[in-house]
Amino acid sequence: MRLASSESASRSRPAIDPDWWRGAVIYQVYPRSYQDTSGDGIGDLRGIAERLPHIASLGVDAIWISPFFTSPMRDFGYDVSDYTNVDPMFGTLNDFDHLVAEAHGHGIRVMIDLVISHTSDQHPWFIESRRDRTNPRADWYVWADPKPDGTPPTNWLSIFGGSAWQWDPSRQQYFMHNFLTSQPDLNFHNPEVQEALLAATRFWLERGVDGFRLDTINFYFHDKELRDNPALPPEQRNASIAPSVNPYNHQNHLYDKNRPENLAFLKRFRALMDEFPAIAAVGEVGDAQYGLQIVADYTSGNDKMHMCYAFEFLAADPLSPARVRAVMTDFMTAAPEGWACWAFSNHDVVRHASRWGDHVGDRDRYLRMLAGLLLSLRGSVCLYQGEELGLTEAELSFEDLRDPYGIQFWPDFKGRDGCRTPMVWSEHAASAGFTDGHPWLPIPSEHRHLAVDAQEHVQGSMLNHYRHLTAFRAQHPALAKGDMVFLDSGDAVLSFTRSFGNETVYCAFNMSEVEQAIPLPEGVLTALHGHGFSGMIRPDTIAIPPYDAFFARLG
Repeated sequence: MRLASSESASRSRPAIDPDWWRGAVIYQVYPRSYQDTSGDGIGDLRGIAERLPHIASLGVDAIWISPFFTSPMRDFGYDVSDYTNVDPMFGTLNDFDHLVAEAHGHGIRVMIDLVISHTSDQHPWFIESRRDRTNPRADWYVWADPKPDGTPPTNWLSIFGGSAWQWDPSRQQYFMHNFLTSQPDLNFHNPEVQEALLAATRFWLERGVDGFRLDTINFYFHDKELRDNPALPPEQRNASIAPSVNPYNHQNHLYDKNRPENLAFLKRFRALMDEFPAIAAVGEVGDAQYGLQIVADYTSGNDKMHMCYAFEFLAADPLSPARVRAVMTDFMTAAPEGWACWAFSNHDVVRHASRWGDHVGDRDRYLRMLAGLLLSLRGSVCLYQGEELGLTEAELSFEDLRDPYGIQFWPDFKGRDGCRTPMVWSEHAASAGFTDGHPWLPIPSEHRHLAVDAQEHVQGSMLNHYRHLTAFRAQHPALAKGDMVFLDSGDAVLSFTRSFGNETVYCAFNMSEVEQAIPLPEGVLTALHGHGFSGMIRPDTIAIPPYDAFFARLG
């Protein structure tokens, strides 16, 4: 039964285009919060399948589904206890096969979130590994003896706070965990571990998936010599990976991640993907100091990652023309042949509608401008569920928190629950149409008026603005795949060209709250329409209203 189902899903894959990922628009689904069909208040795979018409209406190329594997859910699926099964909370393998087939029927590719840097402590591999020092999987995780005084082997820190080492009385050793103590790190220096993880990857490829988002891709290997990380000078500390209240930011993470051995494993991973048609992977690079250089290293040469997902635009730093230009220029300099995947929001950071939008006078116009900017940058794009509705970060009480990260650092850091609240489908329905039961996180009252059914048939709604923009992008391959050249338009306007084949598209974004007039670029300018912005050509200038944009063909 399973084999027939997975073969059916594979057969119905969208048309083979090995380059589909380059410039693709990928829609991230956080399954717990998308659509519940069972009534338990938690979203599931059947729910995602039911909502595929909405996703298809956005004109995206693929969906990225956050983890749905068997898990004790201490980190909500990012602590896997079985890599080749679906947690009953989300459904069954047959439900997954149904979702893949339905997505392919809509012309949407399916990428799944692989979390292979660590497992749950409930994974059978770890249960066996911790039993003693001589069992067949004794070396499958990162174990080390204490220092002579009993303290941890190194000064390495966990992203979730405290030491990255946890004492285990069974083995009388410490095990390493970059995240929760219940998330022990796998030992990638062991060839058997690599083989087991590649076998799990093959399992999903054979079920018809079109690619992967690889979680914490630069965390796979650790320093075999167990050297201490050096301190990071205060002026170099960056809170884009961990909140500023976390001492994790006090170290230069040279030895607990970002190791050169990663490259050889990524080549093995790519070789496996290349056995199947038109598979792509995006790696999440979590590093505040070396992010763009790592992206360059991991995407170079066409034998590792197709693209990488960096944190530069997920940080709190406000956007400005200078910042966007600096990030893009730094990336293109570091990786002239590499490819990035850009995002403004995801399941781990404060939604950009609040992170940046709280500080502007007209949030709605500002978010529309940002959508146009994101969909015009050189690279692929990830849109996070609810972004297309203009959802803001939810303000939750401590009693409503489920995220261990927020519980640990409350109230200085409120965790990630605020960006994970359920999708709002129906303004007036119970639980906004997300569930017939009690939702796992509250439905913010301020989200209801932004529900899909409240925006669906409103011509100028945020939802329809996103639809127009993705359609506009699809009509102009230069915006998806083209080269990028920045132009000088002053401090308030970001302007650049995107060129591909015989087409050059001129793009200009007024990132200020007052109208701007900028000089006409050299060449014949023909205004483009269908994108929803109102900038226009005047006799000697281009006039762009506050938080607006202008697009034209340049020839």
